[in-house]
Amino acid sequence: MAEGKKFGTFGGVFTPSILTILGVIMYLRMGWIVGNAGLVTTILIVLFAHVISVSTGLSISSIATDKKVGAGGVYYVLSRSLGLPIGGALGITLFIATALSIALYMVGFAEIFNEFIEFGYVKNEAGQLVQGDNMTNTYRITGSIGLLALTILAFISTSIAIKMQYVILSVIILSLFSIFLGDGGTAVETVASAPISYEKVGWVALFAVFFPAVTGFTAGVAMSGDLKDPKKAIPIGTMGAIAVGLIIYLGLGIFLSLMIDEYSLITNPKALFNWA
Repeated sequence: MAEGKKFGTFGGVFTPSILTILGVIMYLRMGWIVGNAGLVTTILIVLFAHVISVSTGLSISSIATDKKVGAGGVYYVLSRSLGLPIGGALGITLFIATALSIALYMVGFAEIFNEFIEFGYVKNEAGQLVQGDNMTNTYRITGSIGLLALTILAFISTSIAIKMQYVILSVIILSLFSIFLGDGGTAVETVASAPISYEKVGWVALFAVFFPAVTGFTAGVAMSGDLKDPKKAIPIGTMGAIAVGLIIYLGLGIFLSLMIDEYSLITNPKALFNWA
């Protein structure tokens, strides 16, 4: 890539990292985690997960400032630090992990987008929108189309993809304002007729569900070959994204615990949408 098209700390590292951190887990599973865990356990889960991400981020930042970082992101850093055999083995693991992460994001996208366009949904006798019989296949179709569109965009121009990230980041910021300033209209209405019996999930399972939300900082490191100054951009952008993600998840956990009832959080995956 020509030097003039390379990116700085904000566009090349911070933005892709924070967009991956504030993703499907925050919108579709954070409320469920808070409802099952309660406020104190939620805070502990968030803090413990970030202890791991901060430690990893500091390690990557240390290596990035000590060695020349080229294209390849985390794989480049590992292979140059630990040797090609270990780096190659970990590179395969990273490849699989990235593929699974993309699948997670696309399924989350399909779940929300399909309901928005009513694809795969039908109306019951009461006129309410409910899931049809083949929801899994509709998720596959929508997710595959979305993935194809993103792949084409990435092949056309990295610069266009980066610019699109600014638009998405703006939408996420607006959505957070909508959540924190919302009046809870629909969420409050659903409480009155709610039954009082439900089952809770243990903290180990809750941590397993939440942890992918804090691994998104590697998206910024993966841009290493497109950065103007990787030694500066990777440490600042990575640690900045982790810090912002920590603040938002702690604030959101406290907000959900105080403002939305436990039953709604556990039984309604879209309680956050109803509140906003």
